[in-house]
Amino acid sequence: MITETKCNIFAVELSYIQDGKIRSSAQKIISLLPDYYFHEAASSTGKYHPKFSLGERGLVRHVKVAVRYAQELFNIYKFDQETKDLIIFALIIHDGIKKGRDGSKMMAFDHPLLIGDFLREHESELELSSEQLERIIKMDASHMGRWNTNKFEPDVVLPIPKTVEEKFVHMCDYLSSRKWNNVSFDADDNILE
Repeated sequence: MITETKCNIFAVELSYIQDGKIRSSAQKIISLLPDYYFHEAASSTGKYHPKFSLGERGLVRHVKVAVRYAQELFNIYKFDQETKDLIIFALIIHDGIKKGRDGSKMMAFDHPLLIGDFLREHESELELSSEQLERIIKMDASHMGRWNTNKFEPDVVLPIPKTVEEKFVHMCDYLSSRKWNNVSFDADDNILE
């Protein structure tokens, strides 16, 4: 998939990031994510996600709704602008390696950790401080919240969110995955008002 096309999919969400270096770093990572991320459903079974996040580009719509929750909740949670920018970055990519590097898994339970490894591999290509990078990695690593273990992979234990920003990312992801959500999208998968 062409890099510009990948970034265009998240043009609205990227526009929320005010810091140019953070935005360009997010664009770089988005351009490097596996192509399947832009086509797959958020859930292969439909068991844990609403209808809008199923089918072609369902994962993209799930992420867009998580980012929209963040934008709305920023009216209540008073984060500084850098933190808002890092939260949006973290949310856009939190499921970027959901099916593993090659897309062969139903869901890689350790995907919250895999995206951190992916970020570290590309650190030299990003315009982030090491502290900013680590904050994004921690937000993504803990985005599963209390669902941090899996009987099929008992050796993988994901971190629980600790900081306010980590809990916030988890909350936005969680809200986006609730089956009662009924969000409408235009032909380009942008949320309709």
